[in-house]
Amino acid sequence: MSAGNHSFVTEFVIVGFPGLQPEFYGLASTVLFLVYFCTTVGNVVILVLFATDRDLHKPMYFVILHLVVSDILFSTTTLPKIIARYWFQAGAISFTGCFVQMYLVHYLGTVNSYILFIMALDRYVSICFPLRYPMIIKNSTIHILSTTAWIVAKAGPLMMVIRAYPLPYCDSNKIMQCYCDHIAITTLACTDRAPYSFPAFVVAMVVLLGPLAFIIFSYCSIIVAVVQIASTQGRLKTLSTCSGQLIIIALYYLPRCFIYLSSNIGIRFSTDLRIVIIMLYSLLPPMINPLIYCFKTKYIKQSLMKRFKRSTDPQKERVSAVS
Repeated sequence: MSAGNHSFVTEFVIVGFPGLQPEFYGLASTVLFLVYFCTTVGNVVILVLFATDRDLHKPMYFVILHLVVSDILFSTTTLPKIIARYWFQAGAISFTGCFVQMYLVHYLGTVNSYILFIMALDRYVSICFPLRYPMIIKNSTIHILSTTAWIVAKAGPLMMVIRAYPLPYCDSNKIMQCYCDHIAITTLACTDRAPYSFPAFVVAMVVLLGPLAFIIFSYCSIIVAVVQIASTQGRLKTLSTCSGQLIIIALYYLPRCFIYLSSNIGIRFSTDLRIVIIMLYSLLPPMINPLIYCFKTKYIKQSLMKRFKRSTDPQKERVSAVS
């Protein structure tokens, strides 16, 4: 029994997908492991490129760097435990450990939202005020904004944990989710959940809709600026600099807003379907983002191609020497 929260629950059990039959546990763990492996490898490649290529030390790429770090941390926070649950039937997590995971899940999600806001700000200034861009958006500006994002993002998740931790958990300890989050934990409390769920919902909406409102405004302004460009080629070239970011932003915001709003206007899903949607919008972007960076971001693509050519040239030389 935890002395601080008057609960009979001393640990939680992460169930994952309640409807998944045991014969599919191996497949589920393999798929989740591959997602984690691809996410880690893809984002580490971006980190290595950034660390070894000074051409990438520019404002937009520093923003991407922060997003990469956040994606690695989020995947590492959530995936190893659910993989262990299906691979080794080790779904138990300590009471305090579950709240630590809950804090990190919401904290890193908030950081992502703020970083996407900074990403949109960079494109907005670049396209709408191109002559003033070098004076407004510098490396130092991005460092200050990104550091502020990491610091400010702590407040909301910390409030949620402080309010949820002392609740009495005296019945079920099964988390119907693939990781500990606020809804999954507070649903198990032996008390009225409304006073705790509504403030958490408000925080989530502020974190989501605040940056999203500016992102929508910035891209509307970008579209207006692009339409005013005389040449078709110029318009396409300008839009291409935003296409990767638009995909990343859409992957992050659209499913989240759908889930949050649907749960509060009476639309109900089966537990398994809801968890699948949450896992898709939580884990798909960190895995796909490195591909978007590589194929949609000019200098990252060039840096990757240079490294690929360097690795293949010695092999060609050895082949020609042998022949």
